[in-house]
Amino acid sequence: MFLDIVEINLKSGNGGDGAVAWRREKFEPSGGPAGGDGGNGGSIILVADRNVQTLMDFKFKRHYKANNGENGRNKKQYGRKAEDLYLKVPIGTLVREKNSKKLIFDLNHDGQEFIVAKGGKGGRGNAKFTSSTRQAPRFAEPGEKGQEIDVILEVKLIADVGFVGLPNVGKSSLLSILSDAKPKIANYHFTTLTPNLGVVKIDVDNTYVIADIPGLIGGASEGIGLGHEFLRHAERNRLLAHVVDMAGSEGRDPIEDFEIIMDEMAKYDDKLGDKQMVVVANKMDIEPAKENLVKFKEKYGDYQIVETSAATLEGVDNLKFALYEKLKTIEKTYESLDEKDFLDLTEFFVKDKTIEVYKENEVFMVSGYPVEELVRRTNFEDYESIMFFEKTLETMGVMDRVRDLGVGDGDIVDICGFEMEYLE
Repeated sequence: MFLDIVEINLKSGNGGDGAVAWRREKFEPSGGPAGGDGGNGGSIILVADRNVQTLMDFKFKRHYKANNGENGRNKKQYGRKAEDLYLKVPIGTLVREKNSKKLIFDLNHDGQEFIVAKGGKGGRGNAKFTSSTRQAPRFAEPGEKGQEIDVILEVKLIADVGFVGLPNVGKSSLLSILSDAKPKIANYHFTTLTPNLGVVKIDVDNTYVIADIPGLIGGASEGIGLGHEFLRHAERNRLLAHVVDMAGSEGRDPIEDFEIIMDEMAKYDDKLGDKQMVVVANKMDIEPAKENLVKFKEKYGDYQIVETSAATLEGVDNLKFALYEKLKTIEKTYESLDEKDFLDLTEFFVKDKTIEVYKENEVFMVSGYPVEELVRRTNFEDYESIMFFEKTLETMGVMDRVRDLGVGDGDIVDICGFEMEYLE
């Protein structure tokens, strides 16, 4: 089964907490602070892997969480950094932020990595809080929280050759003959609802990949049927092989069939309509294929046309080598999407740094992410930690703003849920 789009939740690991610890040496019974820093949390990293063709691994598991970093230890020992979590995806996977649908990254070559959720930084141990006036800090810093994001993974299939054409023209049959693919084949429209991949072997050292793009219909570029789902798979093929039922075995005109698909591709994306292409005149064993081919060549003779019959295997070897020779003339380049349009995750994860200071029912209120973090990192059971908390509020300019509102001796100041009595 080919699964080409999934929604998953990713959460990186929290940083470990810094430790509060003391040296215990024979001649220094009340030695100085020795608490080590916490380890960083694990990040979640997406990796493009040529051996992965679909997103099936994400079908039944939609939530992924990296491990937390270890807490710091005595003797200034750092906690262990958590291992990063690597998730393998097919080459050609687009990563989008779920809510905005904005593109975050385009994994377009084998081995390419992208950190989609960075692990939280480990907190500092009490050994890091010494100063000329604070020789024995009895507090440490908790680890930073990990990042969480919901993303959409979308595979835009990358293959050397993409078979396109109306339903039931023989694309799946040709794919199964040319390659090691085993697609389901039946005589009705929309047999193939997902792309099939096959590897065509020329010799020991030379192969190429064919993608059977599901059958298109008129109006596909406007989303009729599963048009958009099908057309986007044709975007990342080096060469298109347009399979035409030259016999008109279903009562259709081969020229009209050809023009329908060409028109839909051009409407969907101009670049798609301009791709290099080989026309595969299939079902040549059925009358009036030869007569129709003459008419087709009169109008579209500029294209390279290869005659085949999936039923009798006539011309299939010619097609195999014709596609290979054509591919040798097309450079193996990959047109990446414009990075200036990517969503900047650094900005996405940045919290609002606005600090609100106002008076409500005789209580002076302070709120905002920076002070929330300060409260979270403060040990209110430790006097020195509280002093550090108050000094930081002064440094941030919070207390000056509170004084500007007329706070007086004995008034209550609520800082993100922590209430303190103001003293002149």
